[in-house]
Amino acid sequence: MSEPTVRVLVVDDHPIVRDGVALALGSTSWITVSGYASSGREAIAAAERLRPDVVLLDLRLPDMLAPEVIRGMRAHASGVKVVVFTAYPEHAALEEALGAGARSVVVKDAERSDLVDVIQRVNAGERVVRADLEHDLNVVLTRKLKESSLTRREYEILRRVAMGETNPEIAEVLGLTRNTVKTYLQRTMEKLNARNRVEALARASERGIL
Repeated sequence: MSEPTVRVLVVDDHPIVRDGVALALGSTSWITVSGYASSGREAIAAAERLRPDVVLLDLRLPDMLAPEVIRGMRAHASGVKVVVFTAYPEHAALEEALGAGARSVVVKDAERSDLVDVIQRVNAGERVVRADLEHDLNVVLTRKLKESSLTRREYEILRRVAMGETNPEIAEVLGLTRNTVKTYLQRTMEKLNARNRVEALARASERGIL
């Protein structure tokens, strides 16, 4: 008896990565690539429309980081299982992605057999994350924020700026006043030695915070 087909949605903003993943998974008889997306918003819409079994999600997309995409998917397609697929195994946002509900983290230079194994296990309901990895990611985030003298709140607000949210939107989501959000952002820019938000986002990205 053949295994039931596992439908995978591939989310990455680089066509060459999407093509490579499709090629790697195409040789596995029980996996079908059901669709592609190149941004967070596209991914959330595709997950709701296609209802894939597993989403292979890039950590950094042009409009969002994985944690926000995962939350959006869970709100619109609650049963979806997410595997974060990244070239940045020490990125600060990985810890939050796991906290948001990702079932596994796979580095992009992994062997095809390892990727297939993770997809199979995650589809079966497993959470394939080493306990020491979660600890290490928390340590990494804490270290990177400390190096830049940023607090967790400043990091959270900066992430929301990176997603294109305005001060009023951030204030509403986090239960803060607009002036408080503005103050946090001013402190963040000072700590990153940035003259404006664009520079702050660029410097944070260079340091692996965003």
